[in-house]
Amino acid sequence: MSSLYDDLLTEEQLQFRDAVRGFAERHLAADRLARAHRSEFPFDVAKLMAEQGLLGITFKEEDGGMGGSLMDAIVAIETVSAVCPRSADVIQAGNFGPIRTFVEYATPDQKERYLAPLIGGEATISVGMSEPEAGSAVTDLKTTATPDGDGFRINGTKVFSSHSPDSNLFLVYVRYGPGVDGIGSVLIERGQEGFTLGRPSRYVGGDDWCQLYFEDVYVGPENVLLREGGFKKQIAAFNIERLGNSARALAFGRHAFEIAREHAETRHQFGRPLADFQGLQWKFAEAALRMEAAQLMLYRVAGKADKGLPSAYETALVKYLCNEAGFLAANEAMQILGGLGYTEESLVEYCWRRARGWQIAGGSLEMMKNRIAEGVFNRRFSQRPPKPKA
Repeated sequence: MSSLYDDLLTEEQLQFRDAVRGFAERHLAADRLARAHRSEFPFDVAKLMAEQGLLGITFKEEDGGMGGSLMDAIVAIETVSAVCPRSADVIQAGNFGPIRTFVEYATPDQKERYLAPLIGGEATISVGMSEPEAGSAVTDLKTTATPDGDGFRINGTKVFSSHSPDSNLFLVYVRYGPGVDGIGSVLIERGQEGFTLGRPSRYVGGDDWCQLYFEDVYVGPENVLLREGGFKKQIAAFNIERLGNSARALAFGRHAFEIAREHAETRHQFGRPLADFQGLQWKFAEAALRMEAAQLMLYRVAGKADKGLPSAYETALVKYLCNEAGFLAANEAMQILGGLGYTEESLVEYCWRRARGWQIAGGSLEMMKNRIAEGVFNRRFSQRPPKPKA
């Protein structure tokens, strides 16, 4: 990693980075290419990482975590990505996304029942958020939670739930009542009566997802995560997921960039190394410029986030910059490697595919621009048509 960032990390974080790099080189480097082309969640890697304390990095020690900072988790995901990009998914699943929302708002009983296997590398949690008619417009969700005694009956369907073919627990966004204030979430276990998974579908990135179907699934009060009014809390915690998304996008771009840099120094054409040609030099210069700027923004916001959940404006800035910079670097790396970059013999094409997906997942670039504009003008811009006047 560039020395530009070393002074933004503490001595302990620099030592942590070195330790993670050593672990990754010893245990993950040898099979990184084969691992990238397996669709199933790498539980073997997850168990190794759990033993190293790389799952639950930011969670409190009383919850079984390491009591570390968000910056620690960012450093871990970047460092693992530099050695084995696919294994970074395990860091993401064990520190960001639905597990972070769960830890933030779960009751002690819920943590007691579910958290240990998640940070022990034995299980994963998947989020049921997007629906066939509610993607970017997530508040249009129609999955209902209807009162039934002390609990609720869940009806609806979800799509694009990462790790769903392998997950044991699902954090499902539901509608208790009308409007944004009627949205909350419940916890549903795999195999519950009325809960079925569709056949696996494959993302271009190589991992699978299943459509989730809920037909009168009973959820007792002990598995309600957030009641009405919980949506804003969930989205605030989801901003942490966006920082994980940003870190991976940028790290994958940097991984591809390093492969291309080595290739440009050693590959000769027309009697000269590729690095001697100005056309390629400018590709590297532009990719480096964008990655350095995005990295600095990521570290700035991640450092602030350790004092509380980051704002939508800050995470939108970071996600947009990192998604664009990471994909640009991977895209240019593929072009520089030529035919080799377009084959599965190199991790460049894998980094390219994954970096492209993160421009959609976790909030599209277009939605990030909307959030940025709202921060600029300090007001909300609704994407919905105006209501007819009475």
